[in-house]
Amino acid sequence: QVQLVESGGGLVQAGGSLRLSCAASGRTFSGYAMGWFRQAPGKEREFVATIRGSGSNIYYADSVKGRFTISRDNAKNAVYLQMNSLKPEDTAVYYCAAAVSGGSRPYDYGYWGQGTQVTVSS
Repeated sequence: QVQLVESGGGLVQAGGSLRLSCAASGRTFSGYAMGWFRQAPGKEREFVATIRGSGSNIYYADSVKGRFTISRDNAKNAVYLQMNSLKPEDTAVYYCAAAVSGGSRPYDYGYWGQGTQVTVSS
């Protein structure tokens, strides 16, 4: 069992930056691939980024590539999402998730946090 808690969301102007954190507890953190997803009102949950347990094999959605950076610190049981050059269309609830083998689809992940709201004003 893995418990995940996100933090770091908030309100920011377009062009600004935020850093999301996800604290994990439970079983061996480094054994899990971690992902970030987001869900805007009335839309399906969508993939943002993923990172394997070793910190390798990083993938991003095309919509955030070059602006967002995913990283992890296995010693701290944490994964991060640095978001730069934010746009109003990045507004959503952001979720971190854990998976045994990773992927870009929500059903690839068995453990989810409660989400943190990110609002980007124009």
